[in-house]
Amino acid sequence: MKPSQFAKGFQARPDTTSSEKRTALDRLNAIDGLVQDKPVSAKVTGRSSQPAVEPIASPALAVEPQENESAEYRAWRLEHAYRPGQIVELPLKAIKPSPFNPRHFYLKSSIAELAVNLAKQGQQQAIHVIPDYTAPGSYYVSDGGRRVRALKEANKETVKAIVVDLPIGIQSYKLGYDLNVQRDSQTVFDNAIVWKRFIEEKFFQSQRELADHLGLDESTVAVALSIAKLPESVMQEMVARPDRFGSNMAYQVGRYHGARGTEATLRLINRILADDLSTRQVADIVKGRSSAQESPRPAGRQRYAQRLEIKLDGVAVGDLKSYGEDRLELRLKGLSKDRRDEILHQIQQILQAK
Repeated sequence: MKPSQFAKGFQARPDTTSSEKRTALDRLNAIDGLVQDKPVSAKVTGRSSQPAVEPIASPALAVEPQENESAEYRAWRLEHAYRPGQIVELPLKAIKPSPFNPRHFYLKSSIAELAVNLAKQGQQQAIHVIPDYTAPGSYYVSDGGRRVRALKEANKETVKAIVVDLPIGIQSYKLGYDLNVQRDSQTVFDNAIVWKRFIEEKFFQSQRELADHLGLDESTVAVALSIAKLPESVMQEMVARPDRFGSNMAYQVGRYHGARGTEATLRLINRILADDLSTRQVADIVKGRSSAQESPRPAGRQRYAQRLEIKLDGVAVGDLKSYGEDRLELRLKGLSKDRRDEILHQIQQILQAK
């Protein structure tokens, strides 16, 4: 099937160096490189009802043409004497969510935890925003939706931001999606909600077209769209436990919901968590081979006495479980190699201490 007109309209602009094509993610990494090499900060002042960026100290640097720069972004830069990669402070009230945000679910507990941290330490990392050229003075969030929510929760009035050159559309969605996948913060439930909207609103004509655009197997998109049939109230119960509810488990829960309804499904979710059921066990329940209320536990399987969820930088990465009086089980995933080695070294020191 031919790509839809919407998808065509948001194909990335030619964005090449002399040797290779650069993706949206490459462009953002390049911007972050500018920030690290040339940290420049500017305040935002208000002119009538439209906030504007103060000119930087060396406007000649700001107006230099940038390779493959969009006309809209260049006009905006010239108006505000803005240098690519420059960190500025913008009013929070000028920031609005992108209609192409890859995230849909934000845990209240996670936002509250980050808000406390921001209130104590301030904002350490700038968000990325895209000017809304149709509404001067306002900006769409490209990366940093969680920080924006936490800053509002902390009653802050401004946000540190880098203004980037991306269109609001599938390209900006793909950038945010790639970033979230790298951070292991993109969930199948976010995908389910957003991809369903893409198909329903004809942004893509088929799940195959969507899969091709994202570089995924069509089966991955099909599973997410199946999960999208679940009510959000059911999804919310699973979003907080990505370690237990990946795409396969969520798919089985979706099948069960189709046959038994919401109340029974919520009870099943509680049973999955309480008894640490496997995906195969849940599949057996869906097929009627065992009862959701009386599903047998595997022989020799011991119920944990206590469970501690472990978060790093506000993101759940695993848990620590205690069994009986003499057993601990630590499970972590999504760590960088350096972080893994650091934790391993600390555990070794604890065990060797007398």
